Amino acid sequence: MREAEARRFIEENTAPCAPPLLPEIRLRLATEVTPLWRATEAFLRTHGIEPPFWAFAWSGGQAIARLLLDRPELVRGKVVLDLASGSGLCAIAAARAGALRVVAVDTDPLAAVAITMNAEDGGAAVEAHVEDLLDRARLPAWAEAAEVVLAGDVCYDAAMTRVVLPWLRARAGEGRTVLLGDPGRAYLPNEGIEEITRYRVPVIDDVEGTAEKWGVVYRVTLAGGGASVA
Repeated sequence: MREAEARRFIEENTAPCAPPLLPEIRLRLATEVTPLWRATEAFLRTHGIEPPFWAFAWSGGQAIARLLLDRPELVRGKVVLDLASGSGLCAIAAARAGALRVVAVDTDPLAAVAITMNAEDGGAAVEAHVEDLLDRARLPAWAEAAEVVLAGDVCYDAAMTRVVLPWLRARAGEGRTVLLGDPGRAYLPNEGIEEITRYRVPVIDDVEGTAEKWGVVYRVTLAGGGASVA
């Protein structure tokens, strides 16, 4: 799908709205009145479209974004990498909080276009890249300077968690601040993370299966310890 087609698809299948925890930020999201909300897996597969994770403001990402706006000193003047960025929510919040440079990355090309559109709409400077960084032991040149790594809602299944947690811990081992947002999914590890803060997040799109969730932000440490930023 070419960029112009991707932009048209996103415009036609989402609606601009603010996530419940972030009234300051508007994103192009799937809602109960948009076609994407009603699209079935079969439809997406037929049209060569990956599941539209980028079209939802997940609870963990909302918690990270809220924290950055509440405590901008965590990213102010720093280079920030937003892993599995989805809608770009965390990246946009980092830019709004005064980050020197923000790089967002996702494996879904459609997500990269959505990130760019959402950042443009919000007047935020965010670079969007399409790449699977989990296949790389080191960060690519465009992300190597990152001092802060954000990872919202990446522990959604066992296979992903087995890959992403060692990768995040490796980044922490390099001296980077690594912030993980999660609503308490079953695959979240019990060690090597330290809670910073939590927010009660209203869930309006029904994708989390409940009316509210705790959005919790953790600092990822090397297994067995590490300093807290709380």
